[in-house]
Order: sequence, then structure tokens, then C-alpha cells
Amino acid sequence: MTKHTRAALALAVLVAACGGTASDDVHPEGSGGEAGSGARPGEAPALPWPLTEFPSLPDVMVDVPKARIELGRLLFFDPLLSVDRETACATCHLPQWGMADALPRAIGHGAGITAGPSRVGSNTLRRNSLSLYNVAFRAPLLWDGRATTLEEQALIPLNTEDEMNRDPGELATDVASIPEYASLFADAFPQDPGVTVANLASALAAYQRTFISKNSAYDAYVDGSSSALSEDLTEGMFRFAEMGCDSCHTPPLFESNTFANRVVAEIDGVLDYGLEEVTGRSEDRGKFRTPTLRNVNNTQPYFHNGSILNLSEVVRHELELSELPFTEEDVRLITEFVGKALRDDRNQAAFPAQVPSGLPLPVDLFGAR
Repeated sequence: MTKHTRAALALAVLVAACGGTASDDVHPEGSGGEAGSGARPGEAPALPWPLTEFPSLPDVMVDVPKARIELGRLLFFDPLLSVDRETACATCHLPQWGMADALPRAIGHGAGITAGPSRVGSNTLRRNSLSLYNVAFRAPLLWDGRATTLEEQALIPLNTEDEMNRDPGELATDVASIPEYASLFADAFPQDPGVTVANLASALAAYQRTFISKNSAYDAYVDGSSSALSEDLTEGMFRFAEMGCDSCHTPPLFESNTFANRVVAEIDGVLDYGLEEVTGRSEDRGKFRTPTLRNVNNTQPYFHNGSILNLSEVVRHELELSELPFTEEDVRLITEFVGKALRDDRNQAAFPAQVPSGLPLPVDLFGAR
């Protein structure tokens, strides 16, 4: 089956499901024509979707002092934030694992300073650690959307018994007792220099909003570098669109603020209703937010419960759910595109040499700090 025949078939099925009629032309106006063709200098790149600019940082980041971001970095890596004084935010969100932890489901306090896939402990959580890349543009947050802002989300792990189990008010008191932190808060919040829970959340949120991923091979291609994507990666991009993957994983972020039931295997002994736990609506049972595909190759295992370990198996699972005809070549090419073309991990968290509390930093035995 040729590219254009496959594309027309896919579009026909998708449009029919919506009650419309299909067009023979599957490429948006100005997309540049044949799948797999690159842009020549000065020309718009060949894309299967409308060209959309990468979003700007939210207004809350306007005029944020660098001192606040640096304070957030130290807090992010400081185990003082956990009841056991050994678990930090970075324990579950490591740079070498796509700002996640490479575990099927995250493990909270009580597992020592070990982080990453070798972490073992009794407080295994219900859900997989979400990547923090481009979290600045995400709302609502978390798998079930229960946090409306990043500041609110920053405090949820502290208040959760199996995660960090740390009373935010007591934490603020402990932080204020450390002279270096007191000075850092004064620099970070010159108009309100106290060590407060609100300022602590603000600093953590400001730091996490710096995890921007937007300089991948795909982005270079969109900017006019026709050689940035190989023939396979370009073809994978078009097949990604043909199969409707971009309707939820929407460029340029390759995610969306949507929730869906992806019909993945449940974990024995784990009861998780997803979005229903927030909305109370039975029709939301089993729905979880659409995660980003940027740097997705580093964030295995996948889905809210880490039930699928391999990226190609995730692609196959999603294509099966689409009920569109597909081949193993479709699986291979789409996996290549999302696994390679969307990688840019330069703006990841950077381990400090030490933190003001003097506590030991998380250690990942599988990856260098």
C-alpha cells in the first residue's frame, strides 16, 4: 500500500467516525507535499500538521529572580523535604531518566538515598513518575489532574503519607533554622523574604518551569534544517499523524491537557480510578492525562502504572486501540520518530555539589550524577 493510499484510508476512517467526509489530500495546506521530503532553505518544512510556535513561558515567570530558581534547585535536591531525610523531589525525577525515575511505579520515603531503577522500598506508590519536561505549560497537573497550578502540585508529595510525608509548616520551620536557607529565601523573595510554605512552593515551581525541551531534531527540522530528520524519522512523523496520534500528543509539545482511558493492564492489588477520583463522575473512571512524548525514550516504563516497559510495545498498543489498519513497519517508524526525533534533554535538572541541609543527595546506581 502506498503512502498516499494509506494516509487517505486513515483519514477516511477518522473523519467517518466524526460524521464528515474525507479529502484525498491528507497534508494541511502549505505542508510541502510528499511525505518524507524535507524543506529547502527558505521554504516551509513538509509537515503533516499546521505549523505552531512553541509556547512562551507563563506570565508567572516574568521577572522571576535567578536567586529564586537557584533556591528551587537546592530544595528540589534536598532530602530535608522528606520525613526520612533521605528522599528528595529528585529521587523520583532524575535527569538521566527523562526527569522521571525508570521505575514502573514510584517509591516513596523509607528506601534510603538510592534513586532510579535500583530503588527498593515498602512505600511503592500507585502511579508511575511523570516526566517534568515542559511542565511549565501543563494544567491541570498529575495523572488525575488534581493540581491546578505547579505551586499547588509542589506541595502534594509533601502532604502524601507514602511519598514524602512532611508537614509543610514544620518543613518551613526547619528550613528557616538553616542560616544559608534563610539568606537564600531573602534573596529569592526580596518583597517577602520570609521562609513560608508559599515561598517554598513558589521556588520549587520556578525551578521546575526551567525544564524546557524544545531543541530536538524535530524542532531543527521545523526551523528549516531539512537534514535534521532522516528519511525514516520523517516518514515516522507522517505515519504518526496518519494514525491520529497527534490528536492527543499535539505538536509542538506533543502532549495535551486531555484525559483518556488507554485500557492498559491493571496491577494486582492496586485500585486506581484516575480522573474519577477528582471529578466524582463514573464516566471518568480509568482516565489519565496525556503525557508528553518529548524525551519519552528515557522515561520507561510507560502509562500511569508502568505496565508497559518497551516504547515499541506502547506504540503497538496505541495503534491497536485506534482500530486503523497498521503494519509492523508503522510500529517501527513511529517508534523511531517519537523515540529519536523528539529528544532534547539539555535543560534538565543539574545536581548541586551539596545542599544547605548538609544531607546526602540521592544516588542513582545506574546513572552518573
